[in-house]
Amino acid sequence: MSELPLTAEQEAEAQVLFARLKSAFEAEVWQMACFLARKEDRQLLGGTEFEVRERVHQLGAQVVESVLRERKKKATGGRVSTVRTARREPAM
Repeated sequence: MSELPLTAEQEAEAQVLFARLKSAFEAEVWQMACFLARKEDRQLLGGTEFEVRERVHQLGAQVVESVLRERKKKATGGRVSTVRTARREPAM
């Protein structure tokens, strides 16, 4: 992933997300390290490799879901219209 410059607002959001996700990442990395420590060299490829990849994908999905939840909380529900409502013509 290439580094792109962030605006001040983006930097602030990134800091909040990082702080929120850091403990979940550390816990998952610890679990993966323990999982891999139990495996012998000959067991690292194949099923073990796919298990690690799956856990990384799940972690990535949690990141995206976390961002979506956070942004949904900030959403205002839509812009308020500044256009006046048209009057109905009287029935004849």
